[in-house]
Amino acid sequence: MMSSQVSPLTSTPMLPVNNLSISTPPSTPSKLRHSFSSSSSGVYHSLSERTHIPSHVYKHPSAILLELCTSLQELRQIIPLVIKNGLYGELLFQTKLLSLFCKYGSLVEAVRVFESVEDKADVFYHTLLKGYAKNSSLEDSFSFYCRMKYDDVEPVVYNFTYLLKVIGDNSDLRRGKEVHGQLITSGFALNLFAMTSVVNLYAKCGRIDEAYKMFDRMPERDLVSWNTIIAGYAQNGHAKKALSLIVRMQDESQRPDSITLVTVLPAAADVKSLRIGKSIHAYVIRAGFESQVNIATALVDMYSKCGYVGIARLIFNRMTERTVVSWNSMIDGYVQSEDPKEALEVFQKMLDEDFEPSNVTIMEALHACGDLGDIERGRLLHKLLDRLGLGSDVSVMNSLISMYSKCKRVDIAAKIFEKLQGKTPVSWNAMILGYAQNGRVKEALSHFCKMQSQNIKMDTFTMVSVIPALAELSITRQAKWIHGLVIRSCFDKNVFVMTALVDMYAKCGAINTARKLFDIMGERHVTTWNAMIDGYGTHGLGKAAIDLFKEMHKGAIKPNEVTFLCVISACSHSGLVEEGLKSFESMKKDYGIEPAMDHYGAMVDLLGRAGQLNDAWEFIQKMPIEPGITVFGAMLGACRIHKNVELGEMAAMRIFQLNPDDAGYHVLLSNIYASASMWDKVAKVRTMMGSKGLKKTPGCSLVDLGKELHTFYSGSTLHPQSNQIYGFLETLGEEIKAAGYVPDTNSIHDVEDDVQKQLLNSHSEKLAISFGLLNTSPGTTLHIRKNLRVCGDCHNATKYISLVTGREIIVRDMHRFHHFKNGTCSCGDYW
Repeated sequence: MMSSQVSPLTSTPMLPVNNLSISTPPSTPSKLRHSFSSSSSGVYHSLSERTHIPSHVYKHPSAILLELCTSLQELRQIIPLVIKNGLYGELLFQTKLLSLFCKYGSLVEAVRVFESVEDKADVFYHTLLKGYAKNSSLEDSFSFYCRMKYDDVEPVVYNFTYLLKVIGDNSDLRRGKEVHGQLITSGFALNLFAMTSVVNLYAKCGRIDEAYKMFDRMPERDLVSWNTIIAGYAQNGHAKKALSLIVRMQDESQRPDSITLVTVLPAAADVKSLRIGKSIHAYVIRAGFESQVNIATALVDMYSKCGYVGIARLIFNRMTERTVVSWNSMIDGYVQSEDPKEALEVFQKMLDEDFEPSNVTIMEALHACGDLGDIERGRLLHKLLDRLGLGSDVSVMNSLISMYSKCKRVDIAAKIFEKLQGKTPVSWNAMILGYAQNGRVKEALSHFCKMQSQNIKMDTFTMVSVIPALAELSITRQAKWIHGLVIRSCFDKNVFVMTALVDMYAKCGAINTARKLFDIMGERHVTTWNAMIDGYGTHGLGKAAIDLFKEMHKGAIKPNEVTFLCVISACSHSGLVEEGLKSFESMKKDYGIEPAMDHYGAMVDLLGRAGQLNDAWEFIQKMPIEPGITVFGAMLGACRIHKNVELGEMAAMRIFQLNPDDAGYHVLLSNIYASASMWDKVAKVRTMMGSKGLKKTPGCSLVDLGKELHTFYSGSTLHPQSNQIYGFLETLGEEIKAAGYVPDTNSIHDVEDDVQKQLLNSHSEKLAISFGLLNTSPGTTLHIRKNLRVCGDCHNATKYISLVTGREIIVRDMHRFHHFKNGTCSCGDYW
């Protein structure tokens, strides 16, 4: 045997040893190699002399103390006693010291012991390799393995099991295959322990098919082998295969243990199979495992992910022992079940029971605060995470950014983002989505472009964050640009990215393009169907929405609560009252979905728009839950359309009780009074708004032209072409009057007739249309985006403009699309 002091990290010639490339002459990694200095007599025995160890050595107090040693601190106190008694040269003490230093993770001292021995027994190499595998890097472990080969140490099976584990943990497939080859040439190809390690290696490297081939060739398998392959399939996203192996395992007379169950319960959760989950739960009870905290925690997680958070809570409450992971699972269960309030209740209970939250706990609690929009508790969590020392945890800070964004404080989120060290793609995604959710489209796109310029890798989440922002701009040019980027980035096979594109094209007015993308998708999620149905609804294509909903029934994907909301809204925009009523009834009767406040609001809108105001009010009175502001808001909007003062006042009174500071509802009531020429009440509403500091949202319309977005406000003269625009609009006004247009001045009062007409001509969408006509060639379709509902006069005028100019004009207002062409609108004057 030889011991070299040359570091394997230096550049030296390579020699093949049994087809494995190693450095020569290799040695223990230099950063851990030291000489073990001793103050003893320096007497060392040769290997042959140390073969026979006198019995008194075993009985020496130092030997007994080493056997009883329980920590690195104790070990360091015993060493001087060993040296003082001249026992350090004994094989027993050298072996025990090396083993204990490795056990307690002090490789520096383990290497000192190893290098101080002249004639090293093979067991020294085997012990130190185990120490490297458990306590050091893959590079150091592999280097020491090469040292063993160079020193002609005959490998034992455990050398390969330890080494393969550290290689698998680092997902180093190339080195794994090299060691696998060495294992075969060393005669361990049929060894149970070695081949189980090989199975684990390939599974950890994502090569589950190769892992299964190795598993299938094993002449014998034990429980560990089965657990390894089952975990491999579960962790590589093949939950169904993992579950099927449980059946095969029992057919081959292997009884699942607690490790098997902890592995397979998440697989049942992944496929959301309550039936399988319950059968595993039954086995847990029969096998007497229900008191084990890790299994009970896995059951909590499984039931929560299968949608039965109530059962999960029962199991959680019965647990006699809980870990932080148990609390995290319960909190996450409520968050995923869209019950953030209860999630925070459990979080508070956890704090009350003196459990210290982990980073995962804080992230879940922040998620709950964001879903609730609870900025106050969010701020308290911010202070707590700082006290816990989690301010440098990037994942936690990403959650903090998301929480502030959801709570409408994207300004605070942006400050956190700017100060964040070590930003990840998730950080960028959170900030882009935060801006998009808060209507800050330009900032969202700016961050997306900055992300690209800094060569930060985009992923599917980046795309599903930025695409909705572009959808809000409603610019076809931008839609095509991002679509091209999706294709070039190879994200066009991802169902969520494609769903976002379908939604984006629908919101850009290109409903036919949206349908083409929908049709070519190989995989569709329920959100995909919802996006397409909602797209048809906002374009006033109610029948197409109903037909698509019927087509959805033929497939395996079941509608959810959002699907029904989209269908009822589509019926509302198209006056399909009977179809809407049927869908609402089917929701609970056929699918067991309880209507939420938004569904009730959509039903009131459906009946109200159709002029069935008394039925709508009666519907509100019979609601099984207390009506919210969305319900009364829909009622007030319907009263505005149909000029019903009495019901409008009743709806408005309830709204002001719920949310007295929303200017939009005050304006609606004022318009109802104005239509009825009740000027004293109009003045009263205006005075009320003034006393509360409320202002009407100014009308704003946008048109995309020449790669630039032009913005127009009602009555504004700030645009460089204002003189031409107003001049052209006056000429256009005469043309459409000649074609039959009559200005509707009902909504404008207290001014002279000529002033009324002037105010009507300065509405933002008319300015945007005039600008578009002036600056585009004949036949070009105009796309206009408006922040408010299109008024009756502008709607009528735009129909005539499309007639006299021969242009198609697409207007997207706050509720829906209007396609004007040849003097008609796609809404059929029903909006």
